[in-house]
Order: sequence, then structure tokens, then C-alpha cells
Amino acid sequence: MTATAKKKIFDFSLLKRIFFFVRPYSSYFYLSLVLAIFMAIAAPVRPYLIQLTVNGAIGKAAQVPDWVKWVLFGNDLSDVSRFIIAVTIFQISFLIIETAIRFLFSFITAWMGQNVVKDLRVTVYKKVLGLNLRQFDQTPIGTLTTRTINDIESINEIFSDGLIPIVADLLTIIITLATMFYMDWKLTLVSLTPFPIMIIATYYFKESVNKSFMQVRNAVAALNAFVQEHITGMQVVQVFAAEDKEAGAFKKINEKHRDANINAIFAYSVFFPVVEVVLAVSMGILVWWIADRTLDAGLLVAFILYLNQIFRPLRVIADKFNVLQMGMIAAERVLKVLDNTDELPPTSSDAFAPKHIKGNISFKNVSFSYTGTQNVLHDISFEVKAGETVALVGHTGSGKTSIISLLNRLYQIQEGEVAIDGVDISRWDTDCLRKGIGVVLQDVFLFSGTVMDNITLRNPAITLAQVEEAAKMIGVHDFIMQLPGGYQYNVMERGNTLSLGQRQLISFIRALLYNPAILILDEATSSIDTESELLIEKAIDTLISGRTSIVIAHRLSTIRKANQIIVLDKGELKEKGSHANLLAAGGFYARLHEMQFEKKKAVLQ
Repeated sequence: MTATAKKKIFDFSLLKRIFFFVRPYSSYFYLSLVLAIFMAIAAPVRPYLIQLTVNGAIGKAAQVPDWVKWVLFGNDLSDVSRFIIAVTIFQISFLIIETAIRFLFSFITAWMGQNVVKDLRVTVYKKVLGLNLRQFDQTPIGTLTTRTINDIESINEIFSDGLIPIVADLLTIIITLATMFYMDWKLTLVSLTPFPIMIIATYYFKESVNKSFMQVRNAVAALNAFVQEHITGMQVVQVFAAEDKEAGAFKKINEKHRDANINAIFAYSVFFPVVEVVLAVSMGILVWWIADRTLDAGLLVAFILYLNQIFRPLRVIADKFNVLQMGMIAAERVLKVLDNTDELPPTSSDAFAPKHIKGNISFKNVSFSYTGTQNVLHDISFEVKAGETVALVGHTGSGKTSIISLLNRLYQIQEGEVAIDGVDISRWDTDCLRKGIGVVLQDVFLFSGTVMDNITLRNPAITLAQVEEAAKMIGVHDFIMQLPGGYQYNVMERGNTLSLGQRQLISFIRALLYNPAILILDEATSSIDTESELLIEKAIDTLISGRTSIVIAHRLSTIRKANQIIVLDKGELKEKGSHANLLAAGGFYARLHEMQFEKKKAVLQ
């Protein structure tokens, strides 16, 4: 184990942060500790009573302690048969109580761990929801999914199979050893002569299994990433007949996973027999020592049971340390998500949240970078009056989508100011701001669920009648009703059962249903056929009337009616004006228009 790994096991600051989530269940935590102490104290009781029973049965005179007389309800212990019956009844009752307490201990620790996991998972998910969108650009989806699901589940093991059970086992070992030394310290030392071998074997087992577990976790992560990526891109794999090649790559990753598991199995296969051998040697030495002197059969039986109570926890305690370490490593990863400061500032109590948004938009000397080093927007300034339609045009990568992302406050700008109705969007209530802006993106994402769910985003306040009215305004109600189940049709994950154009139409309804003051159309007609495009353009003419609209389109024919056209290139504002004025100027826009006209003409020829 590396020094770093060792540090993680005993990183009390990390453990303290995890125990912050235990506070709501602190009474159960303390109860589990009390139960652990009780189980440890109770461990030597039954072997000692068995010692008295054996000695009594063979007629060996033994002084019965007062506490034994008390638990046996003051029975006459001079009669051997009565004594054995009384002890047996007590042991059966004690065993039932001890078993119930062990069950309660296991249940409480597992219950507490699951509740901590539940609370922590909600906290992490809320944190993820509030992260700056830049984090999702830079972090693989699988990583955040692993942090939210797998790693948090591993934290549960800190409680159910890690820290508290280890404390219980250590207390049992300590109290059992103390009892043995109290009864016969020489016999204890003799019987524990092979014990250093056990300590060494436990250490190497812990090291070996920990290394194997780390390899297994890495192999599992690689398998998950490979399968997720290739199932998502299965169409590409099959189109290029790459099935055999990808199957070979998967086979290699799967072999690494197998080898890592076999290494862990080998460590267990070696360690457990070593424990049994060491225990057998200890018992052999114990029997030899007692047989060579005055034989005390009861003491022999008791010490055999005590040795089992020491070795039995040691068999699993090394494994539990590995579980604890894995939980701590997972906790460190999860807490890194919670420590991420790259998020939008929280909305203040005096945030601007008007009942009605007029729709005036202004960008003043705005510069923006996704990475913080290289700007994608350079000193952008323009204004859009309420009710106007502005079009953003330019080559791919010119900064069009970045502008609308800043307007939604999905990213923080580095320089300048973005304002709506004269108020800097940093002062706006975030929910109020985003509810006032409707967006139809080029890359439409639909969630697994019904058409109704995807249009309303499961908002119970939106009725089916309202959805149908919006769908009829766009002219897609008939198309939806042709689907099996109509508005209850399940679109499946990412809407794969619908065409690109159909998904775009549903997204369009979703945006318009909220009646936004500002409407953003990001290549809204790029993925649909000509007939559907005509339906949307007809709906747009009605819906943008009196509403501030920002339209992004590669097809310049769709933006001729815009009040203002803003031409972007490499993050810089090159031109702005009406369609006619920009054509007359013969500049950048005119060249774009001419290129599209020539391209269309060539296609028709």
C-alpha cells in the first residue's frame, strides 16, 4: 500500500466530513456503539460458563462467582445436574438475546449507512444541477454518474461493513484477550505463540486484496465506459463493419477484469487456510501445555472458544479494512464534487424577479472564454428592443450559440455586461430569468418518457388541453395523434423512436408552451423536411409578433424578415443591419448570401 493510501484510511478530516451527514442519525450511531460494546463484553461470558459446566460435570470443585449465582437466580449449585440445567437454560436465553442484539447492530449500521447514502446522493445531485455548464463540457458524463451512484454507494460500506464493525471486532478481541490474561496469563502467552504469523499474514493479505480491488475497480470503470460508448455509437460500429475489431478490444478489457478478480480470489484462498492452520497450531500448543501439567478440562474448552473468538474476527477484519479504505477513497471523490466552486453564484434575497419581462436585450463589450484562456467572443455589443427579431449568422464556430448561452446565464462572462430590461442578468433571479426565455436547440434532447412528459417536463400545472392547443398552433397535433397512444406515446431514451424533425417539433412545442417573453431558435429548422419547415415558419410569423426573438440559422432565406441581422466571424461582430442594407453594403453578409445562392444553384443544376 502506498503512503497516500495509508493516509486515506486514517484521514480523520475526511471521515469527519462524512460524519457530518450522520448528524441527523447520531442517536442511532451512538446506539450502534453501545451495542458493539455490549457484544464485546458478552463475548467471554458463554465460554466461561461452559468452563464451569465442564468442570462441574467431571466433578472438579470450582468456586462459582457471585455474578454467576445471580444470573442463575440463586439456584442451589451444589447439585451438578441442577447446575448444568440452570447454566444451559441461561446460555440458551443469553444466546437468543445476543443474536437479537447482533441482528439489531447489523440492521442499524446498514440502515444508517443507507440513509447517509440517500442524503449524500441528494446533496451531490443538487450540487451537480447547480454547476456551471462548463463543468459538463470538461467532465465525462460517466465520471459524474459514477460519483453520484457507485462511489456514494461505496460510502455506505464505511458504516455497514467498515468502521463500526471494525470497532466491534477490535473490542471483542481486546476484551477476550483481557479475559484470557486474567484467567491464566502464562497459558494465554503460550497459546498465542503463533499469533505474530497471523499478524504478518493479515498484513500481506490486506495489501494484496487492496491492490486487486483497485485493479477490479479500474477494470469495471473501463468496461462501463467501453460498453456505454459503443452501445451509443452502435450504428457507426455496424456501418463500418467493425464488430470483430471492437469485440476484440472488449475481450482485452474483460480479461484484465478477470485477472484482477482472480488475484483477489487467490489472496482469499491463501489467507483463510493460513488462519485455520495458525488457529490449529495455537490449539495444539494449548492442549500440549495443559496436558503436560495438571489437566483442567474446563479451562481447555474455554480457551479453545476464546481462541476462536479472537481468530474469527481477524479472518474478516483485514477485509473490512479494505472495504473501509475503498469507502474512504470513494468519499474523497464524492467530496471533490461537493467542493467544486465552479457554479453560478446563489440568488440573493433581493434578486430582480419582475412579474413581466418586456424583452429588451443588450450586450455591452462582452468577451467570453469557455476555458478561461482563449476567448470565443471578443468585445460583442448590440441591442435588441422588445418585440424585435434579431438574427445571428456566421460560419460554424463563430460564436452564435455562445451568445444565447450567455443570455440564459449558463456561463459566466469574463468581461462586459449582458442585460435584460436594463438590468444585468447577474442581478436577476435565475429561475425567473430562464422561465422568461424559451429555447429550441439544434441538438434536441428528449428524456425517456411520454410525449406529454417531454413537452411539459412533468409540470403538473400544464394541462393536456394547453399542450394540444400549442401543438395545433404549430400544426403538429395530427402528427402526434398518429403515434400509438398519442400524447402518451413513449419516445424512449433520447427520443430515438422519433425522427430528427419530429423531435424538433416536440421541442418547439415545449418552448412555446411556457409563453416566454424572449424566444430563441437555434437552428430550429435545420433538421426537418421542407413541409415541416413551412409549418414552423408559419407558426413563427404569428408567435414572434410582439415577442423578442433571436434566430440562429445557416439558411439565410429564413431570416430575411428579421429587424436586425448580426454577422459574426471567429467571435467578432463583423456587421449588423437589415437584410437589404447588408446586401447593399456588399460585405461579409453579402458574401455569405452569395455563397449559399451559388451552392443552391449548383445543387439544382
